[in-house]
Amino acid sequence: MEGLILGGVIVLFWVFLYVLLNYIRIRNALRTVIHPQRGTKSERKLVLRLLKYGIPSEMIFHDLYVKKSNGDFSQIDIVVVTEVGIIVFEVKDYSGWIFGNGFHSQWTKVLAYGKKKYRFYNPIKQNTYHISALRKLINPWENNIPFHSVIVFDGDCTIKNVTFIPEGTYLIKPYRLPHVLDIICKNNIPIEYISKERIIEVLQKAVQNGGEVEIQNQHIRNVKNKLGTHRVFD
Repeated sequence: MEGLILGGVIVLFWVFLYVLLNYIRIRNALRTVIHPQRGTKSERKLVLRLLKYGIPSEMIFHDLYVKKSNGDFSQIDIVVVTEVGIIVFEVKDYSGWIFGNGFHSQWTKVLAYGKKKYRFYNPIKQNTYHISALRKLINPWENNIPFHSVIVFDGDCTIKNVTFIPEGTYLIKPYRLPHVLDIICKNNIPIEYISKERIIEVLQKAVQNGGEVEIQNQHIRNVKNKLGTHRVFD
């Protein structure tokens, strides 16, 4: 009897040790991707899921500020470089029911059983602009790289009715990430990068841009100016 108890304790010890070491490994990998004081909790959770899926930490880029030809910056939540192309993630932390159409500029989230409705910018179009800015940036070295767009709806929300999703675009809840990554990585042909190292340098630079306070402030001013709400007087 004592032998069985001792054997059980040893098994539990090794299980605990395995879980602990795996936690430390993932935590250390997460720290190489996530930068202090940047991003949201939802973004950090998504990076953790990417690491658990098996994406190398050096292929994950978080909170990028991509400089456009007009001098403005496009802020991108997460970019992943894979064997089948580049995956660009837009992360939304919403509550309520989500309604939208891939062709429309505005989508709707509904709260309190239909009593409250709020408009927000179409995240498919938003991520399409992000991909366009990124594509222009790396085009001098790579002009045939496939891009995949993934919109992640975190929080207590339900994708109630969203239609006309473009090919190569996916809308998911976080727990469906492994399934979508399987679709992207297994249903597309591996590509041969001309200059993968150069692409990584460009993405690293975009991450560094996000750490510059002036660039962050400039981006906020540009977004505010585009919305133009400060020019409305009623």
